[in-house]
Amino acid sequence: MKVEFYGHVRQYKNIQKEIDANIQEVLLSGNYVQGPMLKRFEAELATYHGTKFAVGLGNGTDAIWLALMALGIGPGDEVITNANTFFATAEAIWIAGATAVLVDCDPRTKCIDPAKIEAAITPKTKAIIPVHLYGQCADMIAIKKIADQHKLKLIEDNAQAIGAAGPGFKIGQLSDVATTSFIIQKNLGTFGDSGALVTNSAEIDAAVRRLRNHGSTARNVHSFGFNSRLDDLHAGILSAKLKHIDEYNDQRRKWADRYTAGLQGSTTFDLPVALPGYRHVFHLYVIETKQPEHRDKLVDFLVANGVDAKTHYSIAIHKQAGYPWGKNARIAGSVANAERNAATCVSLPMFPELTADEVDYVIAKVKEWDKASG
Repeated sequence: MKVEFYGHVRQYKNIQKEIDANIQEVLLSGNYVQGPMLKRFEAELATYHGTKFAVGLGNGTDAIWLALMALGIGPGDEVITNANTFFATAEAIWIAGATAVLVDCDPRTKCIDPAKIEAAITPKTKAIIPVHLYGQCADMIAIKKIADQHKLKLIEDNAQAIGAAGPGFKIGQLSDVATTSFIIQKNLGTFGDSGALVTNSAEIDAAVRRLRNHGSTARNVHSFGFNSRLDDLHAGILSAKLKHIDEYNDQRRKWADRYTAGLQGSTTFDLPVALPGYRHVFHLYVIETKQPEHRDKLVDFLVANGVDAKTHYSIAIHKQAGYPWGKNARIAGSVANAERNAATCVSLPMFPELTADEVDYVIAKVKEWDKASG
């Protein structure tokens, strides 16, 4: 059996009529950039998050750095974020001209450790960007308390966890801004690249709308800005999919439960932790080998047996060739948990359109490797 990592084509076929109808509506409207479909999707996205505003953007990276710019954060400022996440989170901080301060993760959830945030704060610190890694919310209650105590701005990197929630809070509720990516791999993904942010701040909303469109709020009137617009074709695809996102996430949770039940008792790897009271939406289902030297062997074994396993993220940000040593980055304290996460992570296939037979086959192959290697 061959088990793919993504189910993009299956998902399209399941709601093809809805997606095609929206694409046709856009094409026949003649309005392809900042048209009515984008406005509709932005309103739907804000409603889904329970926020006042949503702004469609070119991609998730732009969403973070334009949020930073709208908050007045730039050169001379420090922004605290995860050491173990996709490179773009730190990259967006650098694009804004600020210094990325990387801290360690919680050893259970792999989300940012609030205690490590507190220890990393200096007089230059202006913001915190917690990443809701793999589909589980960071501890926003503790992080919000720290941000309020130190008068720091709070931006949630929600590229991996749309529809997730914590005990008593939703994403976007406790922060100044929550950003997201809609690249096809995400729980809510379009057929290409795009992103968005949601906020309750009219000032942030207005600033980002100017920045995304060459500093313009009226035709032929410009100030400093960029070109980062979510076009109406992608907005139409996302509008169709947004109506199904809770259903998709519920299915991911179902497959995660099946993986966890089937893989209990391993001697060679640890299973992901879903905290009680949290709605983990499993953008990724990540196991960690107990020994770093086992990770690549497990991935190679699975791939050889038809299972398209991957790694997220196998090189920590501060070990990347593009890491800007010097004034634009620093590591605050030990990042041992983040480094171990990078060295041992294995992502198993996870998408709503998996079948029970496919999940069971993956379980069987992982257990076969575990038995041979334990």
